[in-house]
Amino acid sequence: MRDQLNAELLAMARAGDAGAWRRIVRGYERLVWGVARAHRLAPEDASDVCQATWLALAQHLFRIREPEKLSAWLVITARHESVRVLALRGRQEPVDLWGPPDPTPEDVALDNDRARALWAAYSSLTDRCRQVLRLVAHAPELSYAEVSSALGVPTGSLGPMRSRCLATLRRRLVPELVG
Repeated sequence: MRDQLNAELLAMARAGDAGAWRRIVRGYERLVWGVARAHRLAPEDASDVCQATWLALAQHLFRIREPEKLSAWLVITARHESVRVLALRGRQEPVDLWGPPDPTPEDVALDNDRARALWAAYSSLTDRCRQVLRLVAHAPELSYAEVSSALGVPTGSLGPMRSRCLATLRRRLVPELVG
């Protein structure tokens, strides 16, 4: 009886009867959904599999020669789509929703060593260099004219002074680069 109904519904769907199409979907949607969920897909992935299966049926509607095997065709198609989704999901990188992982103890120790070395090198600079670097680093919104006015140096000499101070700091941080 169901085979005859499948044949009639498929024929009507091929002729463009939207009601017949809805009856086919309603009659088999639980089966297709069950196949997707049997593959342990998340509900949104299972929904994608269902849509892809119904799209495949619409594309192959005229190729189905044995309407009595419609349920088997739908199961096989849903299974193939489920495996395809699983394969795609396996290639995706998980998104870290909570931010970067906590630093390891080694990372913390290295960061602390770098900070100590930087502050030791900075402390060994002249007062003038420390003032220049402090203002440039902590008040980047200030213009060269404002910084040179605050330090009491000519505007044209601020750039070269900053460069010399940074070069000195760099040499003190990485002695092996000198030479």
